Amino acid sequence: MESRHKVILDVDTGVDDALAILCAVRSPQLDVIGITTCFGNVDVETATHNTLAVLEYAERTDIPVYVGAEKPLLREWGGPVPWIHGDNGLGDAELPPLRRLAQDESATTFIHRMVTEHPGEVTLIPVARMTNIANVLQFDPTIARKLKRIVMMGGAAFCPGNVGPFAEANIWGDPEAAHIVFHSGAPITMVGLDVTMQARLTSKQLATLSESRYSEFLKEAVSFYINAYERTQAQGGDDSWCALHDPLAVAMVDDPTLCEVKDYYVDVETHGLLTAGMTVVDARAVPEHRPNASVCVGVDAPRFLQWCAERLGFEV
Repeated sequence: MESRHKVILDVDTGVDDALAILCAVRSPQLDVIGITTCFGNVDVETATHNTLAVLEYAERTDIPVYVGAEKPLLREWGGPVPWIHGDNGLGDAELPPLRRLAQDESATTFIHRMVTEHPGEVTLIPVARMTNIANVLQFDPTIARKLKRIVMMGGAAFCPGNVGPFAEANIWGDPEAAHIVFHSGAPITMVGLDVTMQARLTSKQLATLSESRYSEFLKEAVSFYINAYERTQAQGGDDSWCALHDPLAVAMVDDPTLCEVKDYYVDVETHGLLTAGMTVVDARAVPEHRPNASVCVGVDAPRFLQWCAERLGFEV
């Protein structure tokens, strides 16, 4: 029997991060050995609280949580995005009382220790800004060669961004960190907006959630998230939806056949006044631009949605 994938989730726990955490801890193929937190959708303290709360709902208080970066490497942090994720980051849904705290060890030290102790076995799944991963790589560049893979939610290869015309939020939020990650030599799968915007959960599907310890929480949190999408996306038909950005990155570790991938050279714009945070994907076969990432360019959306449904408990 094949052993489960050792994974570390790196999150800034807003609504889709919560969905990703629940999918990961309910996937029989994944062994979540820890979760690290970062600023982004919310501040790092709130992200940590939300992560612990989601694990309480999932009855997985055995999974340790580690506090990470509170701001970008070189830039000022612009603050949370409450109109997308709510004042508490989880659609203002009620959260359970916490029975434990985060670990004393920092996110950077934990990631470094786990990858060092299990060379070639640990997959990092950053679905937040890449700051924690960059901090580890700056501390010890050899970690890149000891990772099994980085499967990241971020970037926009051949489609518009979601914080302006060019940049995706996780890359835009700390482009210098993303630049370090892409140039680290680590094996990378980029799960960007090209595919995540096609991976959609509808309000009708949300309404079919089977009763569980966290079903009411999910309905409230995701409904808030869907409402934010209604204000920002042209949604045809009579059913509103939200994109399942972060769960798709988790799913690509569980089942890499869900997306079509192509190897490209990816760089990150860090200086442009209008394009900072843009993932520049070069499809030309030129020697100086050898591929450094496997970029997701297509997704089997129905099969992915079924994967989510089996883990979260809704009907497709």
